[in-house]
Order: sequence, then structure tokens, then C-alpha cells
Amino acid sequence: MSEENNQYTFENETYRKTYWHTCSHILAQAVKRLYPEVRLAIGPSIDEGFYYDMDSPFPFTPEILEKIEGEMRKICKEKLKLERFELPREEARKFMEDRNEPFKVELIDDLPADAAISFYRQGEFTDLCAGPHLDSTGRVKGNAIKLTACNAAYWRGDSSRETLQRIYGIAFPKKDELDAYLARIEEAKKRDHRRLGKELGLFMLRDEGPGFPFFLPKGMTLKNTLLDYWRAVHKRYGYVEISTPIMLNRQLWERSGHWDHYKNNMYTTVIDDVDFAIKPMNCPGGMMVYDSEPHSYRDLPLRVGEIGLVHRHELSGALHGLFRVRCFNQDDAHVFMTREQMKDVIQETVRLFDEVYSTFGLSYTIELSTMPEDHIGTVEEWERNQDILKNAITDMGKEFVVNEGDGAFYGPKLDFHLSDSLGRTWQCGTIQLDSQLPERFELEYTGEDGQKHRPVMIHRVVLGSIERFIGVITEHFAGAFPAWLAPVQVKLLPVTDRAAEYADSVAAALDKKGFRVETDHRSEKIGKKIREAQLQKVPYMLVVGDRDMENQTVSVRHRTGVDMGAMGLEEFAALLSAEVDSKEIK
Repeated sequence: MSEENNQYTFENETYRKTYWHTCSHILAQAVKRLYPEVRLAIGPSIDEGFYYDMDSPFPFTPEILEKIEGEMRKICKEKLKLERFELPREEARKFMEDRNEPFKVELIDDLPADAAISFYRQGEFTDLCAGPHLDSTGRVKGNAIKLTACNAAYWRGDSSRETLQRIYGIAFPKKDELDAYLARIEEAKKRDHRRLGKELGLFMLRDEGPGFPFFLPKGMTLKNTLLDYWRAVHKRYGYVEISTPIMLNRQLWERSGHWDHYKNNMYTTVIDDVDFAIKPMNCPGGMMVYDSEPHSYRDLPLRVGEIGLVHRHELSGALHGLFRVRCFNQDDAHVFMTREQMKDVIQETVRLFDEVYSTFGLSYTIELSTMPEDHIGTVEEWERNQDILKNAITDMGKEFVVNEGDGAFYGPKLDFHLSDSLGRTWQCGTIQLDSQLPERFELEYTGEDGQKHRPVMIHRVVLGSIERFIGVITEHFAGAFPAWLAPVQVKLLPVTDRAAEYADSVAAALDKKGFRVETDHRSEKIGKKIREAQLQKVPYMLVVGDRDMENQTVSVRHRTGVDMGAMGLEEFAALLSAEVDSKEIK
């Protein structure tokens, strides 16, 4: 679709955001019509839909939200024209004071002295707003609007200020698009990793340690299997693995720049009258490992990986299952190289990412994040490094979008946003190009000319937070992990007590071959055992009864419900081994 034909569809991000922004004004107008005593705060569009923060003397219950939805549909049918106008500051203040909108008055007071103070009018409703908006409420399809939730929110994100109610909504140009979205949301709820983590016995979260997850035996099996895979891949790509201390002194963090740029997210303590910090990332330790011995150009690129436990002080309101925690394992790696090697190393890293993500059936998009206001290093260095990242991935035939001003404080980066089976995106992998920390730590190598030179480096993670990645793939696979990754790969289900000893012998034989096996010895009907094994997402169930004992076979069922019939133990083991070795997704 050409850009011209695309401009008034949801494929166009600008149009989509404008549509949702207009919906937020329709929401505010509907609320003010029904409940004039409610005071308005702000109502922007967001990545998926829109919201409006309001100060209300009563809670917005599901019944009230339904009533507001009805009024929104009426406003859409009225086809009210949206008109923009500006007012001088004092007139603008009085305009909102007369309407008893103190939050709007505060926003006006905080605008720069030379700011144009603009409003949008639709029928009897007027809101302080910079826009843009659609030209009429009739452009919004009333039958494709849904108010999805109402949560508490602090005014301007300040916990010392007023607590408001935030109404969330979504809207689409067509009703069937809304229906498809709502169906996807329902499916996402079924896949919620917090629910599945509890049902499958993977992990738990307790009030005694908010943001500090407990991994249970099956969760540890999953985690260790994932890390074994990570180590195997990185060994093939020439990485060595290290481990660095979880706590280092303040002087080191000042030298790295983290004390100045990241202190509010760090946990600190005092040891022997010296300030220490628990590491929020693994980089400084990696610098010290490099600096522990002399290096030659022949050593480079030097690829150093670390599964490091890091801690970050996240606000309690931001915590969310495994997606946002306060301690997690980061699959950091640092590659030290010469300037001439930068492009090749970046491309090699992207190929590693391609291999890993394809193993899980995850596609991705790339985002180039550029120099933030809070940065170290010269503009010239930043621009040179940004160009290197651009050229490296462009020459691989890969596309990217630019995320202005969101680089790390020490360098630009490529962020990899993974798409799961529901089309949701997750930022996991990153490649950060850094010429600042090698300078700060005075890292050196001896070049071909016999002189000392400064290496450059990349910081990179492929999985990111291991905990978060486990949350992502739990939802991606809906808990039905591929056989190679499943905590339990095979469940033996004896039909009768007579078959118990045979079931144990089969389990022992499979265990000896390296498979993860459980046996269900409960005195329950076989149908119930099968159903419960399916609910536990076990890839294969082996039903054994009198005939299986007599024929030395197993009756194989897949968790999808497919009855694969009877087969010999060696035949089944070969089938499972091939599936595990190929890391097949099914």
C-alpha cells in the first residue's frame, strides 16, 4: 500500500494515534455529560488505545463504564466538528477556572511563557489540548469502542499528589477489528505467565520478597535447560564464560559512570566504612576481567559472557510477574575488539541472535536508539558509532526504525523487539556500542605496531533478563514448551497397579537415556490421569497396561490429544530424541 493510500488507515501510526487521541476526548465529553462533577486531568493516546485520568467522587464501576460507552457512541453519531482555537494565557486560565478544572489550570501555568495555548471544541465540550485530532467525532465508529479497565493513577506520576482514576479504552475503524482484538486479549489472559507459572509449578512470588521471584523445581529445570542451550550456542561462537562479584565498591561505580547516572536504581550498603553497591549490571566486572592481564591484537575480538545476577530498585507499582522484577539473571556478554573489527563483530552478533530467536519461533524488528541528553562522550563519537551500527545491519539486508534519544548513557544501541504467537512485542536483545567505558577503565591492547591502543566494545544480551524471557516464552507457547525445553518430557501412566512395576522400569530406562520423566502412581482412572497430564502440558504420555507389559510396548499419546498408538520403547526413545535434538516446535 502506498504512503498516500495508507495515510487514513491504522497502518499509519500517526493516523492511529490521532484516532485514539480523538477517542480520549470523546470519552471525556461523555463523562462530563453524565457526571459534570468529575474533574479532568489528561487524556493521551498510548501504544494500544487511549486513557483519560479523572478526579471523581465515586468509583467508575463496570456498570458506569458501560453507561459511558453508550454515551460515547451517541457522540460519534452526532458527528460533532472538532475545532481548534488559541487563547492568551490569562484568558486560558480563566476559561478553565470557570469550568472548575484545576488540573487544566495547573497545566496552563506550567507551559512556557511563549507557548501557544490551544484548545479543541466539539459541541458543548472544550478541552485544553495541543492535538492533533480527527475533524469530526463521526470519523470514529461508535460500535467499535470498548472501555477496557479503570485503575488508580497519581496526578503527574507523583505519589504525593492526588490519586485519580484512569479509564482505559480501545477503538478501531471496524467492529470486526475490535472483536479480533478483544479475542486476542482473552487469549493473552489464558496465557498469563503468572497464572501458568503457578499452575505448572514453575515459580512463585511472595509478599516477603516483592519483586524477588522464587523458582520451583520444575521452573529451575526449565531455567537450567535454557541456560545450557545458551552456553552451547555461545561456545560455538567463541565465547568464554566468567562470573564477577555481586557487590563492588562505590569507587568502581563512579569510575564506570553508573553512580552518577543510575544510583537511584541501585541497592547500596556500607562495608568497613566504605560505600558498596549491589550490581545493577555486569559491565564494570567485565572491564576488570579484561584488565586483569595484558592483551594483544591477536586476542581480539575477545568474547566474554556472563550469566550475572543483578539487582535493580524498581518501584513497587511497576512490578509485574517475571516481566518486571528487582533481581534477575542477565545474559550479558562483552566483546572487546579493534575499530577495524566493529562491523564484523556486530554482524556476527546479529547472526547469533537470528539463530537463538528462530529456535523459539520468534521474529523481531530492530530499533536504533540514539544519543540521549544524559550521555558521556563527544557528539562526533556518538555519530560515528551510530553510523557503524546502521551500516552493519543495513548491509545484512535488515531494516530498522530510529528511536531518538534512547541510547545508553555511554553509547548508541540496537534493540531487538520480539514478536510472539499473539503478535505482541517484547524488547529482549540489545547490542550497545561503547567506546566510553574502555576509555574510563584505561583498557589497552598491543597492536601490530607494538604500540598500546584502546579497544572498543559492545555490550550485548540476546535473552536479556532470563526471568523475563521465561515469562515471554511461557506466554508465547501458552505453557506448552517444546519437548527439548519442557520441565517434564514424558509422563508414565499405569492403567492398573499391576502395571506399576513395568511403568517404573520404562521410566528408569528413559531417565538413563537423559529424558525428564515422571510416573503417576495414583489410584485414579486413566482418563483423569491423561487429562491432568495434558493440563500440565507434558509433551508425551505413555499409557501402560496389561497388553503393553505382555508386548513390551508403550501406548503413546501427545498432549494435543493425538493417540500415536503402541510402539516399542526404543522406537519411542528415538522419536523423542530426534525431536529434542532438532529443538522442533510442536
